[in-house]
Amino acid sequence: MKNYIGLALALISIIGCNKKQEASNTVTAEKDTLPATCNKPAKKEFKMYEMSQMAALMEQMYVDNQRLKERIIKGDTIGTFPKHILNIHSSAMTDESDNDAFFKEQAAKFIKAQQLIYSDPDNAKQHFNDAVSSCVQCHEGKCEGPIPRIKKLYIK
Repeated sequence: MKNYIGLALALISIIGCNKKQEASNTVTAEKDTLPATCNKPAKKEFKMYEMSQMAALMEQMYVDNQRLKERIIKGDTIGTFPKHILNIHSSAMTDESDNDAFFKEQAAKFIKAQQLIYSDPDNAKQHFNDAVSSCVQCHEGKCEGPIPRIKKLYIK
């Protein structure tokens, strides 16, 4: 009886190994018929995203305005106008064709509203919201993506 069980196990393992060998040969045959480019893994070149000067400036202005919003809400001193905002006219954009008359007009409105926050702190909340509105208006015409984020800056 032990001999029959041993013989059955030996046959099962031999048959199983032959099926694996046949499957392996089939895959190899299919691989050989593919074009040479399919046999090699494609090399993907990793490219690090680099922000344009304008995108970096806008990120900085966003952070500045978050802090300014907190100071206005708490009634703290406003501080001094951040001069780097004036770089909005000279910073390189991702798409230079966006630096048109519309953008320049909106940028001037934004700078004026920002300066009013610091020169007229009694009405800082209104001037701040005007500055945020100028950002939204510009982005409605140029790049709508950040509008929901910008709207979070409004002081209610």
